[in-house]
Amino acid sequence: MTPGRFAATSPSMPIRAYTPADLPALFAINAESVPNVSAESETSLDRLIALGTCLVAADSTDKPLGFINLIEPGEMAYPSDNLRWLESWMEESGTPDMIYVDRIAIGEAARGQGLGVQLYSAVFERFADRNVVSCEINDDPPNPGSRRFHERLGFWPVGGQRYRPGYAVQFFVRRL
Repeated sequence: MTPGRFAATSPSMPIRAYTPADLPALFAINAESVPNVSAESETSLDRLIALGTCLVAADSTDKPLGFINLIEPGEMAYPSDNLRWLESWMEESGTPDMIYVDRIAIGEAARGQGLGVQLYSAVFERFADRNVVSCEINDDPPNPGSRRFHERLGFWPVGGQRYRPGYAVQFFVRRL
């Protein structure tokens, strides 16, 4: 396999745009994914999704199984020190046209089926005109599974930030 290439481990699931009817299912999926994603109320998750582009992996009955939410740099309504750090990196490194992964979450029953790879494949296709996809991965507390997953997809670390005792992140990017 060439660097930055990956293979799905299951038949392809439909990946589609978010609809407001998805919110209760996505809220439940997000809750199952804490602490690897930020805990949200249904209202706060709805606000985050409204700020960006949300793609949903669905089963054959159109039931959401997982999702990825992306935010444009410069979206000041998005309250994230992580995005601000990556915006600074983008400027300092001379990297134009980045898209930021706010979160990727897969429901517990659907994990291990390759949905994360399929969601990222949809992102890489949809945002092919960008230079970089960026994200952060928890370093403290550590999230080694997410790190391995993102590195397998061709992401590499560009820096890190400790915000407080018990909370630090590493920032990762993947060129498109």
